[in-house]
Amino acid sequence: MPDVVRAETFYVPPPPRRGQPPMDWSGALAAELVYLYVEHRMGRRLTLPAEAVPDTYFAQVNQNRWVASCVCGSAAIVSPADPRYGCTECGYGWASLVFPDNVAEVEAQLLLEPRPHLRNWWHEADPDNPQPPVTEPPPPMDPDPKSPPRR
Repeated sequence: MPDVVRAETFYVPPPPRRGQPPMDWSGALAAELVYLYVEHRMGRRLTLPAEAVPDTYFAQVNQNRWVASCVCGSAAIVSPADPRYGCTECGYGWASLVFPDNVAEVEAQLLLEPRPHLRNWWHEADPDNPQPPVTEPPPPMDPDPKSPPRR
């Protein structure tokens, strides 16, 4: 079963051209790999963000990949090994990423799902979480006074 995908396993150098040495991306941090990938695979010139921005994003698992989404609508695969996110589309600087305290536990739980396309996870504190944790049970429903009592 495939592991949950991280930036360092997804953004890899292209295969070398005949007669050329392979590219060495081993010195790049996980958050920087997306910039190298976009430059080489999409032929775009990009500059790494120069500074951190005050925003914080929540990382999530979407279809078996750790991802972060930008306010511009773009997204990239990220890694708990380098909790930063910079957007290659709008050029937004390095934003901090929030991962769960127990990344290994979350990934192990996701691997129990045999279908990778259904492996999804949201941080419980993420305001965009479509299924926020229930903090208290819902109040009991009052029986309809017009209906006859059940026996």
